[in-house]
Amino acid sequence: MSAVPAIPNSRVVVLFLVMLVAAAGNTAMQSALPAIASELDMPDVWVSLAFSWSALLWVITAPKWARLSDRRGRKQLMSVGIIGFVASMGLCGLVLWLGLEGWIGPVATFILFALFRSLYGGFGSAAPPAVQAYVAARTEREERTKALSMLASSFGVGTVIGPAVAHYLLFPPFGLAGPLIMFAAFGIAVLIALHWQLPNDTPKFAARGSVAAYPNAGSMNTPDAEQEDGQALDSTLPDTEVRLPWRDERMWAWLMAGLIGGHAQAILLGVVGFLVRDRLGLHDKPWEAVQASGSVMLIGAMATLLAQWGLIPMLSLAARSSVLLGSVLALIGVVLTGVSYDFYGISTGFAIASLGFGLFRPGFTAGASLAVRRHEQGDVAGKIASINGAAYIFAPAIGVALFSVWEPATFLIIGASLLFLILWGRRTLIVPA
Repeated sequence: MSAVPAIPNSRVVVLFLVMLVAAAGNTAMQSALPAIASELDMPDVWVSLAFSWSALLWVITAPKWARLSDRRGRKQLMSVGIIGFVASMGLCGLVLWLGLEGWIGPVATFILFALFRSLYGGFGSAAPPAVQAYVAARTEREERTKALSMLASSFGVGTVIGPAVAHYLLFPPFGLAGPLIMFAAFGIAVLIALHWQLPNDTPKFAARGSVAAYPNAGSMNTPDAEQEDGQALDSTLPDTEVRLPWRDERMWAWLMAGLIGGHAQAILLGVVGFLVRDRLGLHDKPWEAVQASGSVMLIGAMATLLAQWGLIPMLSLAARSSVLLGSVLALIGVVLTGVSYDFYGISTGFAIASLGFGLFRPGFTAGASLAVRRHEQGDVAGKIASINGAAYIFAPAIGVALFSVWEPATFLIIGASLLFLILWGRRTLIVPA
């Protein structure tokens, strides 16, 4: 957390938790959903499709929330995001519990689950760009890759916690829906901490100054030059909202890389729970399936943390290097996962793939952020969040559908995407000046 020295540690912890709770809750839910699908006798692809509408709403709303944060303040938008997460997890958990108890049918359960999941897509998307813009506005250019890696690592920690605790939350009366209910409660605790620790920041200033053409602290506001309310000095609000075109030559290649790699990762994450359940013969053992899939996801999450907390700082990897090296490792891991039929092989392959994606994601995020000026960070943060959401509209459902028809097809499409990214990225990704 020392990567963001300009921000008091107490605030860094809260920002970290805002990002962490959503990641933990979502991965805990992913660990349980294959088992829930088996219990409800729902087709696997239905479960994946339930996320599509939510992901589409995320793509649409994330940039709008990011721009609004420049006017209403980062804290307010973080609150909106957490409230959306709490409402979504709580209502989804309640619906799944009612379905598991037989009080509503599988079709009604699926429809209501998809409806309540959309609350996360529509409102939960407010938090990540607000947190990213808050941090990016308060870090010097040369520190931004480390700062954004810290933010990305909050997702990594969350993906460790979620699968690790999911099977401990399978308690009466909620059973398999327990993880969703409990993480809704955790979200309420984070919301209270946010309002307690983070000052109101309804902007008198944009919280962003101009960025020099080269990393020179003398031409920027220093991190210490902040008011007590957290606003940067000498950074007045622009007269109009910043709206960069998606084809902006400075960042389009980074966004395209994020879209390709994000889809590859989304397919793998969408299918891994079903792969573990089917290849280990746990289709009729839902509780054991939760434990096995949670264990595989936990191992993968630890590999992600190794990348973001160990390799990136230790090797001082630049944005381009993180993207390319990460894609190579992810490709190796995907191939190994695809040919494995035991717990050891699946875990090893998924760990290597997760290590690769752990390098890739902060590299793509930092590359896009470094490509634009500071007063443009809110807009690019929204675009990054939108790209991340776009990967989950159709990719997981397509991956699960292909897996149910012909398993190798899923891994062939992931591998082809990563191979293209490696070859194309070497020529196209430009290191920001």
